[in-house]
Parts: sequence; C-alpha cells; structure tokens
Amino acid sequence: MPRNKDLKRLVRARMRKTGEAYTAARAHIKSKSKSATASNAVVPSAPRGTPNSATKSIDYAAVAGMSDEKLKAKTGCTWLRWVHALDRLGAETMSHRDIVALVNEKYKVDGWWSQTVTVGYERIKGLRARGQRRDGTYEASKSRTFTVPVKTLFDAWADASVRRRWLNGANVKVRTATAPKSMRLDWTDHSIIAVGFAAKGKSKSSVAVQHEKLPDRETADGLKQYWSDRLDALGEVLSERQDPRPRT
Repeated sequence: MPRNKDLKRLVRARMRKTGEAYTAARAHIKSKSKSATASNAVVPSAPRGTPNSATKSIDYAAVAGMSDEKLKAKTGCTWLRWVHALDRLGAETMSHRDIVALVNEKYKVDGWWSQTVTVGYERIKGLRARGQRRDGTYEASKSRTFTVPVKTLFDAWADASVRRRWLNGANVKVRTATAPKSMRLDWTDHSIIAVGFAAKGKSKSSVAVQHEKLPDRETADGLKQYWSDRLDALGEVLSERQDPRPRT
C-alpha cells in the first residue's frame, strides 16, 4: 500500500485525468495497489515480458515523448517492456525518486536514462502530463547551442548587466552558480529557473533552461515561447560581444 503522501498524489493525478470524485479515485488507486502487491511474488530479472492486448493499443512512445528505437539503444528495452516490468514491481504506486532508484539499481541504467525511463513511465501511467512534475506543478524547457566558448556563455548569464540586455530588463536573482556548469535563478513570480551549460569544443557550447514550479500548462507554454525568444536575443548579444564594431 502506498504511503499517505504518495497515495494522495496518485489520487489527485487520477482525479485530474478522469474527473472522478476523490472517494472514487482513491478506491481505484487502493484496489490497483493491492493487485500490484500480489503480483510482486514473481518479478523479472530484467525488463522483459509480453504485455497484454490492452497495452498494445497505446502509443507509448508518443505519450512518453521518446521513440522506442532511441530508448532501446540506450536502455536495452522498448517502452512496452519497461511498462510491463515496472508494473509488475508496483512502480505505479511509488514516488518518483523510488522509481528512479529501482531503474538505476535493479536494471543498471545510468542516472540520466533512469530519469528518462521514470518520467516516460509516469506519463504513460497518467501520473504526470507532458511538462508536468509529480507534485502537480509544470515546467518549461528550452535549449540552444551557440558558437562561443562555454565560459563566454556562462558569463552572459552571470553578469547582471549583460543578462538584463537579453532578458529585456527582467530583474532576476541568481540563487546559486557553479562556473561554468550550472546556475539557479529566482524569477519575478518566485518560480525557479535551473540552467545547465555544456562545452561542445573550444568555441561551441550549449545552454539548457528549465523553468520550474509553474502553476499550469498555459503558463508553461507561454514561458517556453518566452525562453525561445530570449535565447534568440542572447544569440544577438553574444554576436555583438564577438564583433564589437559599431553597426550601421
């Protein structure tokens, strides 16, 4: 049986998905939890098995947001097999952290891909929507590659005067920063921006922006477009810094 906090989270997720009342959603989750516990008597030693005919009608790759080909190349299994294996272990009633640990430790899938499997599984099982976290909040993500060294890219975020130029004057506060790898900022509405930087050679680097703690999908969609526009502006500022000659 899931812990109270996890049970409530699963119930709320089902209510959002089905429109059921709390009592009906809770009864359904508790019933599925008991069935999953009973099925744990025999577990696979690796993600394998033949899903039933009902699961074959679902396009798992489309729901999860990643192709079967890419997932299998990195983890050894398709979405169908992952769902079958994790269902047999009762993963639907587990917290996000516990599913990640299960995928990582039992099936020896490394950190990033164990997160990918977990998030995809949670989407397939209706525990979160695209862009949504397990706590019910949403996030907006955007990434971009620039033809500048990673230090130059990091500095364009870390230097407040430069940052204000491409953020169009938005006043954000840097919470933490590890040059030239990562940064966390407080946004004007108290949401959080997590930023990661990666070198792709001496004169090429990328930035990945994840705007977290958003209240709904509409806000997340709007901020995804906002960050696309702001990264365009960042590219223009970086080009000017590379070529400081006056423009006519």
